[in-house]
Amino acid sequence: MRISTTSCLCPFLVCLCFIQRCYGASHHVPAKVPTKNQTKLANGETEVHHRPKRGWIWNQFFVLEEHMGPDAQYVGKLHSNSDKGDGSVRYILSGEGAGTIFIIDEVTGDIHATKSLDRERKTHYVLHAQALDRNTEEALEPKSEFIIKVQDINDNAPKFPDGPFVATVPEMSEVGTSVLQVTATDADDPTYGNSARIVYSILQGQPYFSVDPKTGIIRTALANMDREAREHYTVVIQAKDMAGQVGGLSGSTTINITLTDVNDNPPKFPQKNYQLYVPESAQEGKPVGKIKANDEDLGINADIKYSIINSEGANMFSISTDRDTREGIISLKKALNYERKKTYTLHIEGVNTHMDPRFSYLGAFKDTATLKITVGDVDEAPVFSMDYYIMDVYENAPSGTEVGAVTARDPDSRNSPVRYILDSKEEGERYFRIDESSGVVRTTQPLDREDMPWHNITVMASEVDNPSLLSHVPVTVQILDVNDNPPEIATDEEVIVCESSRPGQVIQTVTAVDKDDFANGQRFSFALPSQLPVNPNFTLKDNEDSTASIIARRRRFNHLTQELYELPIVVWDGGEPSLSGTSTLTLRVCPCQRHGRIRLCQGEAFLSSAGLSTGALIAILLCIVILLAIVVLFITLRRSKKEPLIISEEDIRENVVTYDDEGGGEEDTEAFDIIALRNPAAAEELKFRRDVRPETRCFQTGLVVFNFYC
Repeated sequence: MRISTTSCLCPFLVCLCFIQRCYGASHHVPAKVPTKNQTKLANGETEVHHRPKRGWIWNQFFVLEEHMGPDAQYVGKLHSNSDKGDGSVRYILSGEGAGTIFIIDEVTGDIHATKSLDRERKTHYVLHAQALDRNTEEALEPKSEFIIKVQDINDNAPKFPDGPFVATVPEMSEVGTSVLQVTATDADDPTYGNSARIVYSILQGQPYFSVDPKTGIIRTALANMDREAREHYTVVIQAKDMAGQVGGLSGSTTINITLTDVNDNPPKFPQKNYQLYVPESAQEGKPVGKIKANDEDLGINADIKYSIINSEGANMFSISTDRDTREGIISLKKALNYERKKTYTLHIEGVNTHMDPRFSYLGAFKDTATLKITVGDVDEAPVFSMDYYIMDVYENAPSGTEVGAVTARDPDSRNSPVRYILDSKEEGERYFRIDESSGVVRTTQPLDREDMPWHNITVMASEVDNPSLLSHVPVTVQILDVNDNPPEIATDEEVIVCESSRPGQVIQTVTAVDKDDFANGQRFSFALPSQLPVNPNFTLKDNEDSTASIIARRRRFNHLTQELYELPIVVWDGGEPSLSGTSTLTLRVCPCQRHGRIRLCQGEAFLSSAGLSTGALIAILLCIVILLAIVVLFITLRRSKKEPLIISEEDIRENVVTYDDEGGGEEDTEAFDIIALRNPAAAEELKFRRDVRPETRCFQTGLVVFNFYC
């Protein structure tokens, strides 16, 4: 089958079509050219096979896209060598678009495109052609596959799919600095002609920027572009196909370019000299003023560090940078005094903290200014000569005794007189008073060191002509000790004397205590009262180390004969003058047992101290045992198995009998039969069994009697 076409879109195709048609016209071959292939049959005959020979087959056609003519566009022609032109061959077409887009003349084999095609939507179509015998519908040739390619025309303009664009470039950049690369796309066929060959050009943005016509890279075209002069630029880039030739299609996009900041501007103070008024009452560490240097840069390039570069100002003031406002905050380091110094001069320097070495040729990125501070005079509160006062006075001193004095003065030049008062909110005002003019502190009553050894008071001072300005100072008063408290024996517990004590044996060692200060109470002396007769039972030995030992003078102490003894002891302290006190100790006699060095009285001695005799203790224990026995018996009876009541001679009766005094027999006994409680049904019969005399068994313990009758 031979395929021919008349779609010649360019000189090359014209030549190709010409060669095709000439070849087809001059080399017309019959549909079937027999070739002898012999096969020897069984009968000796030879069968000759005839094989049809195909003509020139072209496997693709071209059809022009966007055909707008009134008639269907001719695509090509199918022709089989078997076709003798008598209409016996029928051509059929199948595949993509067959019958809808592409139709074929069944007799001539001409193919036409009935619709306008768009290469950008579909670049080619795959179809199948076949020649059939019209009469027998037999295939004259096998089905052949061919392709119809849609031929591109320049019907799509270049586009920037990502536009518009935003780009940045540092200010002061060199010429040729790359800013951004833009890329346009063209839907036309890049392999055919110049329809998709794009060239870039700049429509707006000169002379500041340029674009590479092939790559679309935008570069700076002007040197030393200053952000502070102009920050934003709008650049329009055009992309044109057909290699930029006349008739090519074009598209454009916008690029908004912003110059970013670099540190190319030093800080500058708006003026060189400043003045500031600061009252002398300004608080230390608090801001007193502000100063600011301007920097045309942005961000960290405009960060400024301020400093005071002269010692006069740096000793009294400090400066720091506010990060938000970039101002220099001036603060007071030391208290001002108008009477001492009325003015200060500060040399302030502002320096950029982030330097760019590329612009070092511009000089130092800093500036200086002079600030003159004038100290204002204010009426100040009086100033005490000391930050705090410590005074002392002896205890028991009479009321009005001088404790000490405070001194304050007016720091102002007028030197106004000062008035002193005590803070009424404190408890110390009850014990002290102060002279308003002299500041002398005196007692209002005798003081006791043992009650309160320290007193804290606050003295306030104010100017006589301006009492609203007050200053305060703490005053601590120490109460000095005098020997006004006699010593005492340190123990309040009873002293245990063992019955087995021997003469000369140490019963106990005692010490003394004194409320007075350590200096007056550290040494004690002990003795028995001299005005009393000699104690025959105990004596006292002064150990000369502020302790004394109680010593037994005889043996055979007996708690039954005498349980308690009293021993008065006289104690002297080592103060000036020396004071003495008498303490009486109670000594208790009891049997003892030794556990190391500790002596413990036996249980009998402690029980005796509670006032209970031995017989009483035995009676109490016996009663407890009896009560426990009753409880156990009652529980046992309740848990025992109930037996049927048998009224016979051998009936067992149990009675609980109570007596007023002690057991006296059945005459004063009113018995109650417990069986009635166990079997109420037999209670009536029991009334008639009183003629039987029970056998009596009596157990008497204390006040309770149990009788068992059989």
